[in-house]
Amino acid sequence: MSRKILVAVAWPYVNGEPHLGHIAGMVVPADIFARYHRIVGNEVAMVSGSDMHGTPTALKAAEEGVSPEVVATRYHEIWSKALSDMSFAYDLYTHTHTDRHIEVAQELFTALLENGHLAEATQSMPYSTTEERFLSDRFVEGTCPHCAHDSARGDQCDNCGRTLDPIDLIDIRSKQDGSTPVFKDTTHYMLKLGDFQEQLEEWVNGKTEWRANVRNQTLGMLREGLHDRAITRDIEWGVPVPIEGWESKRIYVWFEAVLGYLSAARAWGEQQGKPDEWKKFWTDPEGESYYFQGKDNVSFHTIMLPSILLGKGGLNLPTDVVANEYLTFGGADFSKSTGNAVWVSDFLTRYEADPLRYYLSSIMPETSDSEFTWTGFHAANNNELVATFGNFVHRVLTITTRNFDNSVPTPGELDDADNAALEACNVALKEVAEAIENRRFRDALQAAMRLARHGNQYVDAKEPWKVVKVDKESAATTLWVGLNIISTLRTVFYPFLPTSADRIHSMLFSDSDTLADGWDRRDIVPGAPVQKPSPLFRKLDDSIIEEENARLTGK
Repeated sequence: MSRKILVAVAWPYVNGEPHLGHIAGMVVPADIFARYHRIVGNEVAMVSGSDMHGTPTALKAAEEGVSPEVVATRYHEIWSKALSDMSFAYDLYTHTHTDRHIEVAQELFTALLENGHLAEATQSMPYSTTEERFLSDRFVEGTCPHCAHDSARGDQCDNCGRTLDPIDLIDIRSKQDGSTPVFKDTTHYMLKLGDFQEQLEEWVNGKTEWRANVRNQTLGMLREGLHDRAITRDIEWGVPVPIEGWESKRIYVWFEAVLGYLSAARAWGEQQGKPDEWKKFWTDPEGESYYFQGKDNVSFHTIMLPSILLGKGGLNLPTDVVANEYLTFGGADFSKSTGNAVWVSDFLTRYEADPLRYYLSSIMPETSDSEFTWTGFHAANNNELVATFGNFVHRVLTITTRNFDNSVPTPGELDDADNAALEACNVALKEVAEAIENRRFRDALQAAMRLARHGNQYVDAKEPWKVVKVDKESAATTLWVGLNIISTLRTVFYPFLPTSADRIHSMLFSDSDTLADGWDRRDIVPGAPVQKPSPLFRKLDDSIIEEENARLTGK
């Protein structure tokens, strides 16, 4: 029976263009996972969207002197195109400024209020006397009281991952003009996180399969004890609070953004004419949900979101929160604000998506930060994709089409080497599947590439380009086995390199559906037509390393 898999991808703030750090940590692994589960026949919904109401967007709008909606819409379109150009197979990429999302956020707010999990409280919040308004979380920064990081935000410290309130900051200052705000009382609704302390402890303690960084960070917060957290804020941009007299306030973005997974799943079902389809993932006890995040978002998906879902009742908690560490560049974090970044859209003007997907998968920061370098990208493309994977596919198909009239040759009796090569196909299918199932994507990619290396070693030993001149039947057997290896490579690389897998499929088979065969080696039928190959990957000149490094330095 097929499984029901929700693939929930972090919602990016749309105050700038996407860079490689964004996609490496959250979208690349999510897409691998979703594509694998589709090809094995499971029911998958991969959803996400742009966080339109994030304070960074409001800050950007203030800098430009336009409305937040103008900025959010502009960058949502840029993000949507970049994600599509990378061949990320979202079932729905939406945004949080839709009627459906606003309705869902207000529904959950109301349910928590009715269930007694919200309480009004007076808070002392930073107020700018120069701007004459309250400053919400990201409109202020200061020194973190926990780790002394000097650029902590009013909602979280990116250095240590702790959640914060503005009053916690030392030497607080306005992001807009650097002035020191005063603190004034204001009334807000608070989510009583302590209501869920025991349930969360029991739940997290049972998640022994979670990555250590996710589990340890969550258990650390639980050991400290959960405190009430503001669920509304003084700001004009965002989801209105559905209570009379609260028209000047909005639902806090951290609350409504994590509900985007639910609103997007509901919107996806409605677009298919199946308004109850979302329940497969959210209310069916057999439904599974996997949340792909950066390490700075762990608490929002292991503490905040589960608390909201428990407070509502009847909704599934995350099966896993797959949080990666950071991808760095030049020894520092990728950053929109400093410009220390390789931008996705700019990258795709010079290179193809699949080689980038491959390289980012090979250095995925699963357990520790990893570094993007142009030297590494160049080597991965030329030494692995071109020289190993692409070379094997090209030479087997070239020898086949030249010597067997563009058709699959009929094999003779198989020897030990032939059988070992076919068994390597079975091993690769098993190892890649197990690694992806367990969210070990680098291991999965390495297992797939081992099969390509085995194929090259097999063909090198058999030398069909020589043997075909003296023993055509023996060469036919070698090439038939080689075509079976290519068929398997098409499958195991599909989650990582979908465009390349589709191209291999079109060279081997007459139908157009790469997914039709499931997670298996499709048999190569003697006499069936095969196409003359074209190079799967383009070799990059050594000069691109210096050119790309100079491009960044020039900026």
